[in-house]
Amino acid sequence: MQKMGRFVAELLAPNFENSFLNKLWWATLETLAMSALGTLIAVILGLLLALPASGNGMIRHFTRAMLNALRSIPELIWATLLLIAAGLGPMAGTLALALHTSGVLGRLFAEAIENAEVSPAMALRTRGVSEFKIFCYATLPQIIPQLISYTLYRWENNIRAAAVLGVVGAGGLGAMLSFHMSLFQMAETSSVLLAMLALVVLVDTLSYWIRKALG
Repeated sequence: MQKMGRFVAELLAPNFENSFLNKLWWATLETLAMSALGTLIAVILGLLLALPASGNGMIRHFTRAMLNALRSIPELIWATLLLIAAGLGPMAGTLALALHTSGVLGRLFAEAIENAEVSPAMALRTRGVSEFKIFCYATLPQIIPQLISYTLYRWENNIRAAAVLGVVGAGGLGAMLSFHMSLFQMAETSSVLLAMLALVVLVDTLSYWIRKALG
């Protein structure tokens, strides 16, 4: 109990020195950038994979198998594998988030496309309109609210994941957390945890206001 009490007391005394806060600020921005860029790449790749995954034939089964493979491997495993190829730093974390999230968003996007009303697309198809234009003018306007909602939700998740990926060497707040915890520097660890909490609250609030504005 004495050890636990001392641990809690140290954890409740964050380090607010200017030199440390400056490092913490840049690590927070790095984590935010990792999550945002990883989600953006995932949206593009997920949508490109969702189109054939919502179609027919062998290409549908092949693409869905690819989406299953991407999302079945957790971000931490992707990051560990990519650290070998991309080296230490946020690049590996960004790519890990992008690959895993592509599998998740690709599946969700494909289901949204399949559930869209088909009559507008059929009306354009009978007039000889190309499939690309049919998607842009008949299907996409119906599913945009769902795509944005799914994307914002995954961005919120990726903020948390990006903070954890640094533990395996992917940079950001997770790297600082791993470093200071390994040295039992509880004051610095507490500051990093507060920064993680503030970042999650910020993104959750931003996501809420974007959804409200779209609604």
